[in-house]
Amino acid sequence: MKKLVVLISGNGTNLQSILDACASGRIHGSVAAVFSNKASAYGLVRAQEAGIPGHSLAASAFADREAFDQQLIAGIDAYAPDVVVLAGYMRILSSAFVAHYHDRLLNIHPSLLPKYPGLHTHRQALENGDVEHGTSVHFVTDELDGGPVILQAKVPVFAEDSEEIITERVQHQEHAIYPLVINWFVEGRLTMREGKAWLDGKPLPPQGYAHD
Repeated sequence: MKKLVVLISGNGTNLQSILDACASGRIHGSVAAVFSNKASAYGLVRAQEAGIPGHSLAASAFADREAFDQQLIAGIDAYAPDVVVLAGYMRILSSAFVAHYHDRLLNIHPSLLPKYPGLHTHRQALENGDVEHGTSVHFVTDELDGGPVILQAKVPVFAEDSEEIITERVQHQEHAIYPLVINWFVEGRLTMREGKAWLDGKPLPPQGYAHD
């Protein structure tokens, strides 16, 4: 069975959806460990309740980002994962980290990439009067939120929406599509090559797999 390591920074709702999908068989793999850059992350409690090893690393204990990431790599590699999954991990990764897990590093980002990379995506969607917003699963490259998109899900935005309402709406979609994409990867259907995401031997378009 393929092994996942999940990186988190906070509440871990996407982690929970992954754990649930593994338990139900929707992901044909298992979470071997969870790592967080914050010891207070509730996602570590979720890992503990699921009987999965949880680890935290404090950036203040390291001289720089590279030293932090080298320790993180060592910790992750002890579990020999087939795929590393970013689920609300809020630290920017070093080039060395991205290179080490090249082709097996997934992330989910709360916008319809390439729109709104970085932080505060829901706020930007509201401020710009967008009528459509969403989330994107993508491979990770050195470009912030710039790796090839695998799958997107769209949600409507209404004039009376708050950031909290949009967050909930987007997360509902995230919890559906992230386990799906992870399972594509663990089943060998999904790969990254030539700077593109490939599914079932065919390159995906820039917006990812056509999915409504």
